[in-house]
Amino acid sequence: MKLRQLRYIYEVAQRGLNVTAAAEALFTSQPGVSKQIRLLEEELGVDIFVRSGKHLSEITPAGQRILEYTRRLLGEVENIERIAEEFRHSDRGDLSIATTHTQARYALPPVIHAFRKRYPKVTLHLHQGSPPQIAKMAADGQADFAIATEALHHFDSLVMLPCYRWNRCVLVQPEHPLAQIKRLQLADIAKYPIITYTFGFTGRSKLDQAFAAHGLKPDVVLTAVDADVIKTYVRLGLGIGIVAGMAYDERVDRDLVRLPADHLFEASTTHIGFRRGLFLRGYMHDFIEIFAPHLTRTLIEEIATVAEAEERRRLVRERIPQVPVSG
Repeated sequence: MKLRQLRYIYEVAQRGLNVTAAAEALFTSQPGVSKQIRLLEEELGVDIFVRSGKHLSEITPAGQRILEYTRRLLGEVENIERIAEEFRHSDRGDLSIATTHTQARYALPPVIHAFRKRYPKVTLHLHQGSPPQIAKMAADGQADFAIATEALHHFDSLVMLPCYRWNRCVLVQPEHPLAQIKRLQLADIAKYPIITYTFGFTGRSKLDQAFAAHGLKPDVVLTAVDADVIKTYVRLGLGIGIVAGMAYDERVDRDLVRLPADHLFEASTTHIGFRRGLFLRGYMHDFIEIFAPHLTRTLIEEIATVAEAEERRRLVRERIPQVPVSG
């Protein structure tokens, strides 16, 4: 059994059983990948994949178990490589972050700017997607960190750390009737067409819960994953916007009126997650601490050593009872 063969079966599984795509990702030939998979199956005496003609159609039950251990093994190989690199070159390497548009556009720029000044030889890779996609990327090892407000808790293999709490604001045109109200109520907002985030993005569930708790049905006429898109349609008069407070830029959005709404909705918490067992290099700890200064290296290591997901969550609540609030 060769490590290369394990990489091949793992990549094929990750690529939806597309051997050609796996070969391209591995910078090798499709026949070479197929041959090595066959040799591994012959050595093990079981089929890892079911074949339909020349194509792979599904993963066998034995293959599922083998791939579980393969993922862990490849993760440990990656850790060994990281440890060696940490001792050779502590100030250089790669950092892959999977996150949402809101985090990438509004929360992360000052963090990445500060990190780049400290670590100019570290290459950053920023991947954007939906919260479930982001969490899966971190769980599968395609990204080092996942940063999102929703969905991370569905992956027990992730160590989740709360970074900051935030809330929403309402954006309207200056001539809109709501612009004259000093303290909004949910009933005021429910009178007008609403433009906000797509469900599953940027704490949208908290918004829906607030209206439901008051027996109100909001008239959501347009949803988007991007706050800039929401603001564009507010400017066109399609409705009022409800966005994360951080998404309002006083310099760029001077043509819109920002109305506080933190008294109407429960605050949401943005987390950073990484798969348990991942070796965090020094600059990775520093990135987390720049983003969330309360998450010290000692605290992270204490939480990450806990095997059970529910116990980790309990420890997080105990050790971080007050999550900082973002302006």
